[in-house]
Amino acid sequence: MTERQQPVLSVQGLTIDLPPTADRPHAVRDISFDVKQGEIVCLLGESGSGKSVIAQAVMGLLPKTLVTTAGDITLLGESVCKANGERLRQLRGEKMAMVFQEPMTALNPIMTCGDQVDEQLWQHTKLSTSERRQKVLDIFARVKLPDPERVLRSYPHQLSGGQRQRIVIAMALILKPALLICDEPTTALDVTTQAEILSLIAELQAQSNTAVLFITHDLGVVAEIADRVVVLKLGEMVEQGDRLDVLQQPKESYTQMLLAAVPGLVPKHREPIVDAYPLLQTVNLSKTYWTGAWPKRKHRVDAAKNISLKVLPGETVGLVGESGSGKSTVARCIARLIEPSAGEIFADGLSIATVTGRALYPFRRVVQIVFQDPYRSLNPRRTVGEAIIEGPLNFGASRAEAWKQAEELMHLVRLSPDALHRYPNEFSGGQRQRISIARALACKPKVLIADEAVSALDVSVQAQILELLDEIQQRLHIGILFITHDLRVASQICDRIIVMQRGEIVEEGATQDVFVNPQHTYTQTLLAAAPGRGFQFGLA
Repeated sequence: MTERQQPVLSVQGLTIDLPPTADRPHAVRDISFDVKQGEIVCLLGESGSGKSVIAQAVMGLLPKTLVTTAGDITLLGESVCKANGERLRQLRGEKMAMVFQEPMTALNPIMTCGDQVDEQLWQHTKLSTSERRQKVLDIFARVKLPDPERVLRSYPHQLSGGQRQRIVIAMALILKPALLICDEPTTALDVTTQAEILSLIAELQAQSNTAVLFITHDLGVVAEIADRVVVLKLGEMVEQGDRLDVLQQPKESYTQMLLAAVPGLVPKHREPIVDAYPLLQTVNLSKTYWTGAWPKRKHRVDAAKNISLKVLPGETVGLVGESGSGKSTVARCIARLIEPSAGEIFADGLSIATVTGRALYPFRRVVQIVFQDPYRSLNPRRTVGEAIIEGPLNFGASRAEAWKQAEELMHLVRLSPDALHRYPNEFSGGQRQRISIARALACKPKVLIADEAVSALDVSVQAQILELLDEIQQRLHIGILFITHDLRVASQICDRIIVMQRGEIVEEGATQDVFVNPQHTYTQTLLAAAPGRGFQFGLA
């Protein structure tokens, strides 16, 4: 074998047991694959498939509740499973490093970004302070951070999500490890930032000939970056092979199911909604923030500026754009979770832009919102049944009526009514999102605001939630304001698209028109940045 062919990472027959109370005996069972120098191997699968457990095992970071009972992991020929704590600390950083999904939880909020990257050099090298500082500035420039001197002094909260992810990548690469593990590093990022991070990882990997183990459930990302793919299901390895073989000629039904669930960028044909009285309308809606305080000069930020939109009965209107474009600000203003600075909001004919207190009660029945993270929006101390009936009880329904309606709603969102007696932590992410939708529908709204409601879900669960929303809309004829940065999702569910940039609407129109013939350069940039654009999944 040549040096190129020697595996940097070799996982052979790996089996990791779950605690006795778990719903299955093994987190992963009999997993084997290699990652060679200069190669990107993607671990693909739904939540609970064991992807992150494998990454933790490679890094020697398995929680004590998980036990490796068979197999071995070797890094550059050395067993990771047999290494003691001291040796593992030496290997981390020098020989292997990890980029985590959420940089805000991976970074220390009370340390500057420069100090956090410098800590790696201080722990593993004998460089002087000035030499370490220069190396940190060099890696910041290499990961294309603007103004490295400023970033060096900045704290994590002072940077954008994409910049924080670049800091985490800089920390991982500063010691030039042989193996880089990326655990869902782009899941929560908008398409343009995601494209930049993927391009950066591929560029840095090519420059250093690093082996990369890339963990994701996004098939668009896999199509964009992978050399080889390993498909996992409930801890079992279903299929592995070259990217084109797995994505275009999948052998196993599970892989075929995942590929079939990927929403396409070509919009579905949707019959135009006949002109009707809008259920929801905003006119020149604006939200302004002022930053800074005396004695410094205050700075004006227009989070949303002169936003005018309509949502008709039975219509889904998509609000798309990058993080910071003002999408969620508009949603929260419409839902009256924050106060708009100017403009009008009409919901089912009611003017509610300046209404406060109890006068908002009728409006709360008209407009309901489903948030991105259902676990944070559900009270962990209350059963899901109590969460669903809370709204109807507040509006005067009897407990018996509210509970009967909750049982009907559970059928509507394809869950068993028996689940009403369980707590949020007893459900999967997709099930919790179904419960959040049921809770929103319990108040019998005419408009549903879905704020990134499927962005963190697996493609198969995402497809189920989108199908569910479509079915509910057809049955109840409600209007949906669908907020997302995922253009694939928007193309499949939306009748009309509104594109936002820096707090303003830059383009709007029928989904087919916007996706097939975008007029604004920003819309063109968003579409061009979609991962896997033009890739034909599951076709020979």
